[in-house]
Amino acid sequence: MVSAEYSIDLKLSELLKQARPSATSLRAAGEATDAVGELIKSVPPQQAAPEAASGFVIDLGLAAEKLAFSFRPPEVVRLAGSHAAGAVTRPDVAADLLVRLPKECFHEKDFLNHRYHAKRCLYLCVIEKSLRSSPLIRKVSWSTFQDEARKPVLHVYPEIAELPGFYVRIIPTASSLFDLSKLNLSTRNNVRAYTKDGINQPTPRYNNSILEDMFLEENAEYTGSTFANWKTLQEALVLLKVWARQRTSIYSHDCLNGYLISAILVFLTMDSGGSIINRSMTTRQIFRVAINFFATSKMWSKGLVIQPMKKRTISKEGIAHLLKTFDVAICDVSGHVNLAFRMTKSAFSELQDEAACTLNCLDKCRDGGFEELFMTKVDFGAKFDSCLRINLKGNSKVTALSFCLDDESWRVLEKDVQSLLQQGLTDRTKMIRVLWRSTPSEWNIMDGFSEFGSSPLIVGVMLSLLEKSYRLVDIGPNPENHDEAIKFRKFWGEKAELRRFKDGAIAESTVWETETWERHTIIKRIADYVLTKHLLLQQEDLTHVVDQLDFCLLVGGQDPVSSSGALLEAFDTLAKQLRLLDDVPLKISTVQPLDSAFRHTSVFPPEPHPLAYEKSSQRLPNFAATCVRSLEVMIQLEGSGNWPLDPVAMEKTKSAFLLRIGESLEDRGMFVTASEDEVNVLTSGYSFLLKIFHERGLVVQKQAGDSNIQSAPSEDKELFFRSQHSSMINGLHGIYQAYGPVVRLAKRWISAHLFSSFISEEAVELVVAYLFLRPFPFHAPSSRVTGFLRFLRLLSSFDWTFSPMIVDINNDFNLKDEKEINENFMLSRRSYEQNPHDIEPAMFLATSYDKSSEAWTKQSPSKSVLKRIASYAKSSAELLTNLIIHGQSGQYTWECLFRTPLSNYDAVILLHKEKLCRPHHVLFPAEIPNGKLVIQGKPSNDFHPYMPLSKSVVRSLHDTRDKLLVNFDPTAYFLRDLKCAFPMTFKLWHDSIGGDAIGLTWESSKKRGRDEDDEAMPDPTSILKEVGDVGKGLVRSVHLLKAPKLE
Repeated sequence: MVSAEYSIDLKLSELLKQARPSATSLRAAGEATDAVGELIKSVPPQQAAPEAASGFVIDLGLAAEKLAFSFRPPEVVRLAGSHAAGAVTRPDVAADLLVRLPKECFHEKDFLNHRYHAKRCLYLCVIEKSLRSSPLIRKVSWSTFQDEARKPVLHVYPEIAELPGFYVRIIPTASSLFDLSKLNLSTRNNVRAYTKDGINQPTPRYNNSILEDMFLEENAEYTGSTFANWKTLQEALVLLKVWARQRTSIYSHDCLNGYLISAILVFLTMDSGGSIINRSMTTRQIFRVAINFFATSKMWSKGLVIQPMKKRTISKEGIAHLLKTFDVAICDVSGHVNLAFRMTKSAFSELQDEAACTLNCLDKCRDGGFEELFMTKVDFGAKFDSCLRINLKGNSKVTALSFCLDDESWRVLEKDVQSLLQQGLTDRTKMIRVLWRSTPSEWNIMDGFSEFGSSPLIVGVMLSLLEKSYRLVDIGPNPENHDEAIKFRKFWGEKAELRRFKDGAIAESTVWETETWERHTIIKRIADYVLTKHLLLQQEDLTHVVDQLDFCLLVGGQDPVSSSGALLEAFDTLAKQLRLLDDVPLKISTVQPLDSAFRHTSVFPPEPHPLAYEKSSQRLPNFAATCVRSLEVMIQLEGSGNWPLDPVAMEKTKSAFLLRIGESLEDRGMFVTASEDEVNVLTSGYSFLLKIFHERGLVVQKQAGDSNIQSAPSEDKELFFRSQHSSMINGLHGIYQAYGPVVRLAKRWISAHLFSSFISEEAVELVVAYLFLRPFPFHAPSSRVTGFLRFLRLLSSFDWTFSPMIVDINNDFNLKDEKEINENFMLSRRSYEQNPHDIEPAMFLATSYDKSSEAWTKQSPSKSVLKRIASYAKSSAELLTNLIIHGQSGQYTWECLFRTPLSNYDAVILLHKEKLCRPHHVLFPAEIPNGKLVIQGKPSNDFHPYMPLSKSVVRSLHDTRDKLLVNFDPTAYFLRDLKCAFPMTFKLWHDSIGGDAIGLTWESSKKRGRDEDDEAMPDPTSILKEVGDVGKGLVRSVHLLKAPKLE
């Protein structure tokens, strides 16, 4: 336990070192900030002209003649923010410089109608002009304070080499500028255009915006004095900022920022906050207390007041007014400002959810959740189940609004979208998060607000239970409830309909009819309908990331999972028939399906074949597939003491039983193809491959004390692993409905990038299972796109060399099991120091049935192949993230995720697409690579993937069935022949699901081996010609891209 604690503290200490700039850098930054301050103090008095920010003034709706004033140098220039608090945290190393606006520059009523905001901006314009002329300043740009357009700030970049990215943020303050009674948050209207039915409405957000500036200095001083000389509090603030910044949707204008976090920490040190942080606490303890406060404290509902109890100036009524006016209330040290006036209800809910998830990580994750909390990016694309981008630029709803009244138009639209989606999606979602980062990256103050809101508004949707999220009908009010029925019809328009339900009830309703395999698109359809109706949007203004990856799972525009019901029925029929067999010496006791199609993880589960039915009553199509994939089924026989103990004799006995079972099924009208190696049964449209599992081999080994079943006959051992795996994955799919689609996308990606030879489908299923079972710092995904993105990130970031991936599907591991797994893992890594490139298994996957990772990854992938897979996954994850947040751009499309660059291979073999067993599964026909054409081949006439079934051809159903090729795949046989012919010459990379290209990389000379004469490797062109000959009739062409290296 001590070592674990020490490890966590060591990592946190290292993180703090990395996150905080050095003392030398901070000194240089401090000197640069002081120099900027001196420059500002030395700006000479002059006339501030409205023309300097004409666009800004016009967009605030002001006449220029009322705004001119005589500029005076600031009364006070002082450092604030993280530099003052001793908690500067990379990457934002900016220093905040507070510049106090002189009272002489303002009139007493300038708090009205944005005059203060306009003059505040003009004051900054004078400073900007002066700073631009200084040789000490490299650049000056405009931005906003907390994304509030009416409160611009200056970013001043001095010449400083010690701290890259450093700039000084110039923030005006307005200490004692206006009469506080004129800025009452609950009653005063200070924007005369803000009315309802001709009556002026209170402007609490506008008033708070001015009050915030009036008390910035006082709050900064109080915060700074609390953090001074309190090292652990400073470090906790740094950790909280790292934590929050990793969660992009809570480190935003409507939720947390560095100052708000520091203010909350100050509150927790006070008696009004229960003094739950004190100087005896460690950095980790303070961090945990703060997170726990975010997640669970009941104080939020009462409002936080950053004042000592004995010096409190705000009344209970005042706090009640704040809570009634704003979603969240954090009253500042003056008692006049709500520091959280920008925080929305949905943002606060998300903050609490993130904090609760963090507490879970702290308790359940390795090393106190260090990786999950501080090193993992919790961004929009990976966090939410679906993301919606809305282009509102030029939208009539936006242009009809004034840019700024009580609140700004961008914030008003955020709330409107939030409200519409919550009303439309109801309990289908757990969370809806709307964010519009409206400030342009480059802002010319002369342009006013014309470029604000150019970037899309982003919506993140977290789904509820899928039976709720994907339901087809929403039931509204009873028509007798007249007012509610009218509201319902007004909101839903043409989608509303009156329906009678099975229980006899009559109600308003909306119906979202869709195919079962398309139910994941219901959320998208509802959101698109509601937003286009109420925000007057065009369909092209909405991009909802839900089904963009479906194209790689469809066959003929339909998902083959739609026929899964027929497959399960066919299996049930077969299982029933097998159990009823009475003419087999031993009764069949257990029938278990092993194929991935039965556990909903097959990319293309087989569809019923017209020739695989017992009778020819099925109407035959014109063509049918020549090849039929047989689905493996494991059977167990009742116990008997007569089984031979010799492994060879045991296998021969099994074969005899299988042949007898095949004959019995054939007698019952099923079509059976049997050999000594396998028995295939065609029934109900499908082909089933029967395998007998006999426990005796395993039992004998277990009795000998071998819990890992190392010496059991390979056939039984493999069947045991597959049986256990199938049962567990089936159970997992029952809990997480998104699991199957995510696995299918993952397998499609693995194959599309030609990794089929190196990683088994069971291994892929376990990696995906891990991200559902251990989703931290996220919730388990409820959508295919999000799950797929997390799979790619997990594959690329997991520390495969030094960590086992423990997949505890049934949650039944105890400390003893984990100890055993870790010992097995360390045993597998003992050769690392001698040869770090040759460790096996490189991908250590531990399960309850396989604690030593023997089943799926013992031989493959190797470390070098795994490194390549991880590199591809990283690249794909970055592309997918960009597609989710920004959409398609030029050549970067959704399809690119599944296009693999053939230039990464030493040679490429292209196959005749029309000679593949399932050409309709090919995503993208391979493009001819750049390189030397070695050989071209013509397609064979011996094999065709489709056979005609017209009446003239089908004289006898039995004869036609004989032409069916069960489990035949020309590519697989070609690869087998190549491996036999060239065992140590090259590696082969292929797509087992639907690819017409095979990559080839030369094996290193060390692996190929050399004789004593150091004989040179044969000419690569000659080798590739032989490759073409091996695949004659299937190979379209062979291309040499790189000759082998001699080492």
